[in-house]
Amino acid sequence: MANTTSAKKATRKIERRTAVNRVRRSRMRTFVKKVEEALRAGDKAAAAEAFKAAQPEMMRAAQKGVLHANTASRKVSRLAQAIKRLGA
Repeated sequence: MANTTSAKKATRKIERRTAVNRVRRSRMRTFVKKVEEALRAGDKAAAAEAFKAAQPEMMRAAQKGVLHANTASRKVSRLAQAIKRLGA
């Protein structure tokens, strides 16, 4: 347990930041899940539409430090590739 005043404040800040990051991560995962569900259903139009909404959400998460930038780019790339394969 934190003893000093500054350590206690740091703990409070970490808790607030963690709560915000949890919301951002959850929101991003929800958007990605919608794309994956459309892909599983084989609906290319729905997948493309969901992807349009998911991509900025993933990049925003990367920008805010919830996700590493390369991880976000890799996930976006793989989803785009899966949508492209669906049409072929």
